[in-house]
Amino acid sequence: MPSASGSRRGRSATTKRSASSPAGSGARGSHRVYDDDDVDVERLLELKRLRDLLNVALDELKQLVEAEEARAAIRRRYRATESDAERVSLLDQALPYVDGQIALVRARLAELKRLETELVAKRKQICRAPARAL
Repeated sequence: MPSASGSRRGRSATTKRSASSPAGSGARGSHRVYDDDDVDVERLLELKRLRDLLNVALDELKQLVEAEEARAAIRRRYRATESDAERVSLLDQALPYVDGQIALVRARLAELKRLETELVAKRKQICRAPARAL
């Protein structure tokens, strides 16, 4: 976003390495300043939200991002064509990407359901435990 002086302000985000270090080379938790022209900050924030929400490893996050990018490309092609046959084909191409994303979300839901079940059982044990003398 241009500032009053007309220059673009950078935005920072926490990264796993410093801006001057090559990928995978340490300096964990450092901050990097992104210029709006260098990276789509909103996309970065969405990726961080997905990572935090789904508690996914980086390779799983990469799979989610690749699937989302593939679906976006398919959407652009879908909107650009008027051929019903091509649109059906594009929809068929999109299904495996959506299915993969659904599988990841369902796996996380199953993990959360197991945790909930364990906690409910622990709560029941606590409620049934005899009162202790203080």
